[in-house]
Order: sequence, then C-alpha cells, then structure tokens
Amino acid sequence: MKLGLETETYHLLFQNGRMDIFDFIRTTAEHGLDGVMINVIAYPGDKYLHPKWGALGGAEPDHLQKVRQEIEKYGLYAEIDARGTEPDHLSEIIEVAHKIGADVIRTYCCPGKYDKELLDQAPNNIKKVVPLLKKYRIKLAVENHEEEIADEIIQIVKEVNSYWVGAHCDFGNSMMAWEDPVEAARKLAPYTYTTHFKDHIIIEAKDGYKVCGVPAGQGNIDLDEIFKIMVEHSPLTRINIEMCYPYVAQFKREKGTGGIFEVGEGAFKVEDPPFDRNVIEPENYYYPAEEHLEELIEKQIQGAEQSIKHAMALRNKYCR
Repeated sequence: MKLGLETETYHLLFQNGRMDIFDFIRTTAEHGLDGVMINVIAYPGDKYLHPKWGALGGAEPDHLQKVRQEIEKYGLYAEIDARGTEPDHLSEIIEVAHKIGADVIRTYCCPGKYDKELLDQAPNNIKKVVPLLKKYRIKLAVENHEEEIADEIIQIVKEVNSYWVGAHCDFGNSMMAWEDPVEAARKLAPYTYTTHFKDHIIIEAKDGYKVCGVPAGQGNIDLDEIFKIMVEHSPLTRINIEMCYPYVAQFKREKGTGGIFEVGEGAFKVEDPPFDRNVIEPENYYYPAEEHLEELIEKQIQGAEQSIKHAMALRNKYCR
C-alpha cells in the first residue's frame, strides 16, 4: 500500500506564504511518501492560495508542466482534490489532472451544506464526463464530505454505473453526518478509489459540540480498524494522509442521520480542545490571529510528522 500526502495537511503554511506546490512536493518526498494529493479549492480567507486553483498555484500550461516535472522527479503519484459535479467544471479539472499526470480526482456534491437537490443531480452530471475520464484513464471518486452518509455516496456510484467512477472514503468526515467512521468505511470500502486518512475528537465549543481534527493517533477514530478494512476489502493501492489540524467542523446533518444520535462514546467521545479556549477559540483554529500563527504552524508541522508516522506504522502492520 502506497502512502500519499494531501496539501490540506499544511494549510496554514500555504495560507501564509510559507509553502507552495513545489515546496510541498519536495517535503512529501523528504518524508519518504509515495504521492501527492493536490487540493484545487480556495476559500476567501486563503490569502496566499490561487483564487481558482488553490494549492496548485495556477493552471497555466508552463506552470502545470513544471508541477508535473517536479512530481516525476521524485517518482511520486499524483491525485487531485476538487469539488462539485457540474460537467463543464469537472471537465476542466480532468484536463488539468491529465496535464500534471494525476490519475484520480476526488470531488464532492454539497458545498458545505447538505443539499439533496445537488445529490440528486450528481449522477447525471457525472455521467457526462465519463467519456473524458475514460479517454485520459482517470478515475473520479465521490467523497463523503461531511454532508453525506455512505449510503448516499454508494447510490451515486451505482447510478453512474461506470468503472471510472467510485467513492472517496474520508476516515473522519462521516462524523459530521452522525455516522460512525468504521461503519462508513465498511460500506464504502468495495467502491473506494481514494481516501483521506485523518483523526478526530469531539469538543464542546461556544455554540455546541463540534468535530475537531487532531494528528493521527491522538483522536478517537479507530484508524487501525479502518486501515485494515481498506487493505482487506477495497481495491486501493494507495492511502492519502489529510491531517486536518488545527481545524473544527460543525455537524451538517440532523442527529441520527447516520445512525448516531448523541455524542459521548467511541469516535464521538467528548474531549478537551487541543488548545486553551481562553487563549484561542476553536472557531479560530483554521484562520488564527497573528499572535497565535507561529505556534499553530509549528503544531501543524509536528502533527503532520505524527500523522505520517502513524500511517506508516499501520502500513507496516497490515501490508507486509
């Protein structure tokens, strides 16, 4: 099983001009990993990211060629993280993926809020880009991105009914839809083409309980069991580390949507926030104030190292 790293793992460095795509590729190789997963999404607060192409840094032909050369220099595989299912948008993403040598694209349907209409539209939208996926031999993976439970993702995959379209299993996102991560992984595994390997805890914030990202092995998700499930029951040959720390997310569905009705046990055990809330509120982790930036950047770098070590240990355990 190969291991890759997603750019979001270093989101604070990207957002504050401390890292670009070439730095990231080199850093990934220096960690002894096998591939890169490049997020091409940007938000208004991401002041140093490309407004359209996120951590990729642009889509000019010369730039994409340089990115591809850097990936190939280190012998890495490449995947892309995108969002949305609108056919013209996906087609543009597929063209960019082809130019940098990426052979898997992650996308998701709902832009931060559950929208049944977007889920219903997804299969027909995706069917329209299957010929282009087939032309370039690129697989599209639909993610359980906080708003969707596993069954909804599987339904989309089944309706598209193409070898070139499968699922993306995020090891933690199911929690935001009140679904146990291990149960989500069991359902998604047979359809899974790519992953986000991460860990979470539940914390209590000012406005209620939230899902909080932590370095892998420091949270309450049973990563050992999910990794084993992916090895034994999915077609995967790669697992991508996406450490979301420092980070918090709201619950996006009603309690019980994914079978969990309350916090308190297992992956949903409530823990203390990773930082003193008298100093920094959880809502400010992702875009911290200047006085906290250096501390959180250092914590993110350390957390990335911890997450990589944890993933490597699980690979050694299950992939001898």
